Amino acid sequence: MNKNVYIAGIGVISAIGNNVAENLASLKAGNAGMGEMQRLQSSHKGKLPVAEVKLNNEELCKQLNLPAHISRTALLSTVAAKEAIDCSGIHINNYRTGFISANSVGGMDKTEKFFIEFLNDHNSGDLHEVVNHECGAVTEITADHLGIRDFVTTVSTACSSSANSIFLAARLIRQGMLDVVVAGGTDSLTKFTLNGFNTLMILDQEYCQPFDDNRRGLNLGEGAGYMVLVSEKVVESMNKKPIVKITGWANANDAHHQTASSPDGTGNMLAMKGALKKAGLTPSDIDYINLHGTGTSNNDIAEGTAIKTLFEGNYPPVSSTKSFTGHTLGASGAIEAVYSVLAIQEGLLFPNLRFATQMKELPFKPVTELVQKEVKNVMSNSFGFGGNCSSLIFSKL
Repeated sequence: MNKNVYIAGIGVISAIGNNVAENLASLKAGNAGMGEMQRLQSSHKGKLPVAEVKLNNEELCKQLNLPAHISRTALLSTVAAKEAIDCSGIHINNYRTGFISANSVGGMDKTEKFFIEFLNDHNSGDLHEVVNHECGAVTEITADHLGIRDFVTTVSTACSSSANSIFLAARLIRQGMLDVVVAGGTDSLTKFTLNGFNTLMILDQEYCQPFDDNRRGLNLGEGAGYMVLVSEKVVESMNKKPIVKITGWANANDAHHQTASSPDGTGNMLAMKGALKKAGLTPSDIDYINLHGTGTSNNDIAEGTAIKTLFEGNYPPVSSTKSFTGHTLGASGAIEAVYSVLAIQEGLLFPNLRFATQMKELPFKPVTELVQKEVKNVMSNSFGFGGNCSSLIFSKL
């Protein structure tokens, strides 16, 4: 079965913008979203920079007309997913429509608030704070708000979560099970994630420097990204035709370690090779790689080694847009997939901010300035904890 799957709409909210237009403007201008914690209250404030969405929960609720007790993860999800649908111009109720959403923290932001109150007084605390704790509840809140009923599911595979949600959507469309799927992911900053990553000693106390020889770790971020994937049948009925399709995808697991990537990038390599095979492309066909590029010592050398081997002698331009948004965890694959589509639509390669020194182990270095050029095929990498590695390929029609 070789049916095309098209990208009809995109939506995103991150530390560099509250919608697609604002994100694109920041990518063009080189404006990063990291800074001192404003919304998140933590003992690490002033020590660990984060990349927060600039809107608070009250502003998000007002924009969506949703109640104030909704988790931030669900609010971010709903904003971006709604934008993607509006961008597509599709009346989703006219088709068999699915919603596949990824996240890793669920409603943890609300649970943390409840827990503090409960510790102080076991008779206090608003149960609304915990009723949407699990990851699936976040998906259901957004699906209900969008009116999607035909198929709703949640993916949670750490940092590759939303990349996996996107290619699951593509598979369901190619197999004729759905006509339209809104797919992507969301995550909000919480004390739980900040403290967890700090315990792993992989957070940078300065702004991160992905793929730099002197990299020190990652900055955590938050946000959401979604895209509307549609079948050939749906495209035939559209007035505004899509110009990008998803052509390749693959997931692989090297089972090396609970959190660390294998030093030789085995899982990374398998995912990239699998995506190329699915797309019917060779390494020389890739015009740009949006790196997973977290800025940690282990991750960047693993991904870089895999690229060095797979693309030997013909290295495409690469960069990590996490240098703009921080690592948005379960949302990262989808936010970066949206940026990959923008790279094709706008004919742009986005810079790897704050890069200074080439990694001594690698024969290539990332793009450091905004580059205008035709982009036909983009690979987007998302490599998660537990060795769960995924690569997507988007192509220009």
